Amino acid sequence: MRHEGSIVVDRGTYQYAPTPWEQRAWRDAALGWVAGRLAALGLRGGGDLSVRLRPWSVLVRVPVEGRDAVWFKANPPAGSFEGPLTAALARWVPEQVLQPLAVDAERAWMLLPDGGELFRSVLARAPVEPGTWEEMLRQYASVQRAVTGHRHEIERLGVPCVRTLGLPEAFDRLLMDNTALDAGDHARLERLRPRLADWCAELAAAGVEDTLDHADLHDGQLFHPAPGRFTFFDWGDAAVTHPFCSLRIPAEKARARYGPQVLARLLDAYLEPWTGPGRTAADLRRAARLAWRLSALGRAASWGRTFPHPPGPAPGDGHSAASLLEILNDPPF
Repeated sequence: MRHEGSIVVDRGTYQYAPTPWEQRAWRDAALGWVAGRLAALGLRGGGDLSVRLRPWSVLVRVPVEGRDAVWFKANPPAGSFEGPLTAALARWVPEQVLQPLAVDAERAWMLLPDGGELFRSVLARAPVEPGTWEEMLRQYASVQRAVTGHRHEIERLGVPCVRTLGLPEAFDRLLMDNTALDAGDHARLERLRPRLADWCAELAAAGVEDTLDHADLHDGQLFHPAPGRFTFFDWGDAAVTHPFCSLRIPAEKARARYGPQVLARLLDAYLEPWTGPGRTAADLRRAARLAWRLSALGRAASWGRTFPHPPGPAPGDGHSAASLLEILNDPPF
């Protein structure tokens, strides 16, 4: 397919990281697929394309005649579950996620509607009170609880599963495979292994079941199209693990904006939907502290989901090493 119009490419800080966009045949096939899916919906693309290339995705904004633009996303093979997962979430929690327009699971391609204004854009435009973040976290926790009963289906879609009791073995694999850790940091992490196993056992005993963890829930990964409403998207880093691992990233973003005093409020808001018989507030807070540390493992693992790269260190090895080292730090609450 020949695209009529200009193409603006953004590579960010990854100027030399390879993606399939560099291959003419792949690029033509992808744009042809988009055109075909739009035609099946009675739509026609037109205008300039904006392309965002990263080691973990190809994202293309495609203008559409007579309506909002749509978004094409291609994942690396290790992230091919995102399209099927997004479609499944649209069935289970339709008010909280995007409904994909088309999914090609075999090629890890997905076509999405525009979701409105990013929460990040809202934050940049005008002051936002911490209460907005609290409501977002309550809604997100409710999504996690709603899909807990579907966790086996989520696993069958190919979403990585790292059960809470399996996190020590995941830690071992990450430590063995990482090429960016120096000898001193590697030794420090190895010495932590017995304590990490104890943390996992204690967290599993807290009585909160493993479920879906977005694993990268920052203000650029959710839409805020209207007051009190949030739409969660970009599930390419997701895993089935302890749900409280999700708290760290949004809490860190809010702490950077409002200061450390905001953490107690955010913690209470997030934990509210998890209250129940036999779970005291103190128990849930202790579980959240443990999960805060252990969430570093999910982040470290997600950096391995990149497009094929030449021999040598993977593009994400340095980021993965930095995530692993975060497990050494005490939680800020």
